[in-house]
This record gives sequence, C-alpha cells and structure tokens, in this order.
Amino acid sequence: MLRALRFAVPLLLLGESAAAAAPRPVQRYVSLRSDKAYLRQGPSYAHHVLWVYRHKGYPFAVTASFDIWRRLRAADGTVGWMSVQMLSDRRTVLITADGRSPIRAAPGPKARLVGLAEKGAIAEVRACRRAACEIAGDGIKGWIDKSRIWGVGRDEVFK
Repeated sequence: MLRALRFAVPLLLLGESAAAAAPRPVQRYVSLRSDKAYLRQGPSYAHHVLWVYRHKGYPFAVTASFDIWRRLRAADGTVGWMSVQMLSDRRTVLITADGRSPIRAAPGPKARLVGLAEKGAIAEVRACRRAACEIAGDGIKGWIDKSRIWGVGRDEVFK
C-alpha cells in the first residue's frame, strides 16, 4: 500500500501541472488597445500571423487563455491568438446589420431616433438590457437593438 501511495502522488502532481498548462476556457469580450495588432495561429510570437487588425476598439470574444496569450474569435468567425498587451477590457461592439441601424434615445422601436450607425462601425457599449444595448460613438449616444451588433452575449445584461 505504501508503494502505491508513493507512486500515486507523483501522478497526481503531474496531472495538476499538465492541467495548469492547458488553455483555460473563458468567455468574455475585449477590444483592441491599439490601431495595429497581429492575430496569430498559436500562442507565441513564433506562430504565423493570420491577420493584422488595424482598428482600435475592434471587439473580440475571448475563448481561451494561455500565459500572456488569449484565443480570440472575431465577428466573422476568425479564430486566433493575440498577446494580452494588445487588448483592453473596454467593451465595444461592431455594427453588423446591413444598411443603417437606428440608434434611439431609449430602448424600443418607438423611442426618438438620435442617429444611424453604418455596418462596420465600432461603438463603445455602456449598458445592455435583454433586447438592446446603450452605445456611444462619434458624438452620438443611444440604444441599438442587439440583433444589429456583435460584441455582447445574446442574454447578457449589465449597467
């Protein structure tokens, strides 16, 4: 029995260190800190660059974390790794709906129209309710339907 315990302890420690090295699942949104960042195939500077993002504030979903690297998913489904130094916890959204999306003074389709957002525009997100989020950008602040943006969870609610 004593031999079995001595053998089991190193296996247990090995299992814990292997688990610590594996990417941990995360699900949150972040944005680009600068106006140029590299999305890589893997979690190191030696990995191939997949894309160069050139839009400060562009939102990403974090799907995993490993050391200083975050595995990200972009609005178009592209997945890759980026250094945490290039990312900010500031929440932004990408307007994804075709045409112009109405921005209203309050949540709901009957509220006063305060602006229109073009597809591809990036805005800061300030709050979200079940069906709409409050956004701000280019001097316009108001509410937009969640179905017209990417960068918040479908059921995410916050102030």
